[in-house]
Amino acid sequence: MEKKIKSPKVIKAKKIDNSSIYDKNKSYSLNEAIKIVKSITKTKFDASVEVHFRLGINTKKSDQQIRGAVSLPHGTGKTIKIAAFVSPENEAAVKAAGADFVGGEDLVAEIKKTEKTDFQVAIAEVSMMRTLAQIAKILGTRGLMPSPKNDTVTQNPVKAVEELKKGKISFKNDDTGNLHAIIGKVSFSDDKLAENFNSLLETIRKAKPSASKGTFIKNTSLSSSMSTGVKVSL
Repeated sequence: MEKKIKSPKVIKAKKIDNSSIYDKNKSYSLNEAIKIVKSITKTKFDASVEVHFRLGINTKKSDQQIRGAVSLPHGTGKTIKIAAFVSPENEAAVKAAGADFVGGEDLVAEIKKTEKTDFQVAIAEVSMMRTLAQIAKILGTRGLMPSPKNDTVTQNPVKAVEELKKGKISFKNDDTGNLHAIIGKVSFSDDKLAENFNSLLETIRKAKPSASKGTFIKNTSLSSSMSTGVKVSL
C-alpha cells in the first residue's frame, strides 16, 4: 500500500495592521509621509526608502517615455558597482575615480564569454558603443546597456563614475506608466530624505513630454523596501 505524501504546509505572511498609525487612503505632506514610513518599518537592517510615481503617459508612444538621471544631494546610501568601457588611455583615471570593472575589448570579450555582469551600472565612451554591440543583448535584458539619455554614454567617463559614486541615479518608467526610485535609507535624517525627494521630483517634472496631456504626475507614494506605501500630496 502506497504511503500518502503530505503536502508541505504553506505559511502565510501575517498582514501588519498600521491603521492606527496612518490612513492608507489619505495623502500626507512629504514630511509626514517620511515620518510614517520610518515608524512602520520594522526591519533589523537599514531599509531603503523608495518613491513611486504614477504618471499620466501613454507607454505605447515612444515620445512619452520618461528616462533620465539625477544627482541626489545626499546619495542613496547604497554602494553600487560600476563597469566602465573605456579606451586604454582612460583606464587608469577611471579606476582612480572608483570604477569596479574597467576595460575595453577585453572586458567585452569576458562578458560575452561568461555572461557575468556583477555590476549595477555600466558606462561607456562614445567610441566604445560599436564594440558593446557584441554584448548588447546581455546588457539590454538586464537593464545595463549604456544610453545617452541617462548620461551613461559619455565623453567624460571619469566625471560619470565620480557622479555615480556620489549618488547619481537613473530612472525610467515601466510598462504600466509607473516610475520607481530609491532616495535613501531609513537611517537618513528627515531633511536629507526630503531634499533627495525634491531633487528627483523636480527632475521628473522637467522631463514631462510635450505629447503628454492632462495631469502628468497622477499620484505619489513613499515606502521602505519592507513597508506598505504612504500617499504623498504634492
